[in-house]
Amino acid sequence: MSTGEAVQAAPARRSLRPLLFGLTVTTVLALLFGVPWWTLLLAGTHWPTPVVAGGTALFAVAALTFPYLMFQGHARGKDWASRIADTTLGVIWVLFVWALLGNVLRGALALGGVADPLRSRVTAAAVAAVALVLVVWGYAEAMRVPRVRRVEVILPRLGKGLDGLKVVLLTDTHYGPIERSRWSAGVTRAVNALDPDIVCHTGDIADGTVAQRTAQAAPLGDIRAKLARTYVTGNHEYYGEAEGWLAHMQHLGWECLHNRHLVVERGGDRLVVAGVDDITAAHSRTGHSMDHAAALAGTDPDLPVLLLAHQPKQIDAAVAHGVDLQISGHTHGGQIWPFHYLVRVDQPAVQGLSRHGDRTQLYTSRGTGFWGPPLRVFAPSEITELILRSA
Repeated sequence: MSTGEAVQAAPARRSLRPLLFGLTVTTVLALLFGVPWWTLLLAGTHWPTPVVAGGTALFAVAALTFPYLMFQGHARGKDWASRIADTTLGVIWVLFVWALLGNVLRGALALGGVADPLRSRVTAAAVAAVALVLVVWGYAEAMRVPRVRRVEVILPRLGKGLDGLKVVLLTDTHYGPIERSRWSAGVTRAVNALDPDIVCHTGDIADGTVAQRTAQAAPLGDIRAKLARTYVTGNHEYYGEAEGWLAHMQHLGWECLHNRHLVVERGGDRLVVAGVDDITAAHSRTGHSMDHAAALAGTDPDLPVLLLAHQPKQIDAAVAHGVDLQISGHTHGGQIWPFHYLVRVDQPAVQGLSRHGDRTQLYTSRGTGFWGPPLRVFAPSEITELILRSA
């Protein structure tokens, strides 16, 4: 191949990317909307024509307007569009999952000798009923103030003076298109009732700018802690204005651990509390990047280290730097079942306490708020109370 031919071939390959992206999105949307439509309306149910026509029109309108609403909401920042698109996404995901499972029921009924249209109507009714219950319940779960999840973590290097240190973890509050100032105030009351020594926020404060979400974030300024309130950025800060949120959290009185650390002391023993930027920061235009060496520079290597890092997959660097406990969020515990299986492909943990290497432990929170669809199905939100214990 000549040099000229090589130069001409590269743009041709690049031009296929938008086409492949478009085909992928179209295929995903066709499956998400098509499987429930077929299961509820067409698969041997023999509903009256007006029912089929009306249901088909509803699915068609939802499928055709969904991309537009997502673009207007998440690309152009129009909250009304985000609310509609996100709710649609949550409902259609629940319908899609249970339509797939419903077809397993259809097969079982067929083996049991149940004929159509009864077989398909029973399947459609079961799918619709389960989806309705899960959507209503999931909405209530998403909108309530999270329950406190209490976990004891043994850190062998922790001094006796720090035994019983109470660390409260908030993460993924995702203040967004749905106005949740009262919810945010409720979270603050729940945290203060725990009388924490340290409060940590591991990122994804909001979807939107500081100006858009000031009222929802305001109660963070009222959170109390005996020793420190600390914050690190999540990936969603880098979709908006990371510098703005760092400045705002500092204004609210929080310590922003932007690749830095502080040392807390109690009973004559000390603990390093460090933080690193989210792993996505390096691909942003902020000049930020995850830097464990900078975060731990100048620390006493004999002191135990508590590290704030937004994503669980930042754990490998934590292990390499001898961190005792990393606390993270990001996964939402999957948020809407069974999405946690997909999350697990990308992350080393979805929720809870896990061990990595000889020294390092990781606690992954299911998150305090929610992103996108205002639903939580089999993945409840949490305010985490970590009680640190010496050996």
